[in-house]
Amino acid sequence: MFITNCTLNKVIKHHGVHFLEKKHPQLIVGTSNKNDIIELLGPPSTKGAFADDLWIYIEMTTSSSRLTRLGKKTLINNNVLILDIDRRGLLAKVIFLNKDNMNKYQFTNDTTEVNYSKNKFVYEFLKTLRKKINDPLGAKKTK
Repeated sequence: MFITNCTLNKVIKHHGVHFLEKKHPQLIVGTSNKNDIIELLGPPSTKGAFADDLWIYIEMTTSSSRLTRLGKKTLINNNVLILDIDRRGLLAKVIFLNKDNMNKYQFTNDTTEVNYSKNKFVYEFLKTLRKKINDPLGAKKTK
C-alpha cells in the first residue's frame, strides 16, 4: 500500500518567470521599452525600493525527487534579472544573476545599533506620553 502511493517521478516546483535565462537576451539596451519588457516577461516580481524604474524579475526552480531525501528540496535554478529603465521608458541596463555568480556577493554581518541619546527629548516625550496613555488617572504609582 505504501509503495503504490509514492511516486518516483521528479517533482519540480517553479516560482517566478519561467525560462528567464532564455528570455532575457531578447531585451536590447536602448531599444526595448517598458511595453516590450511587460510583453516578454510580464509585470516585474518587484520594483526598486527607492525608484520605480528599477524592475526585478525572479525565477526559482526546486525539485524533490528522491524518496531517500524525505522531502528535502534541491535548488535547480535561482535566477534574478535586474532591469534599469531610463526617464524615457527605454531599457538602460541589464544585470542577470544566476545561482553561481550570486555566490560572489558578500553580505555584511554588521548590525545597526539603536542610539537614543541624539533624540533624548523626543524619546523622553514619547515615554511620558506612553505612561499617560497606559495610566490616565495616575492610579498606578510606582513606589
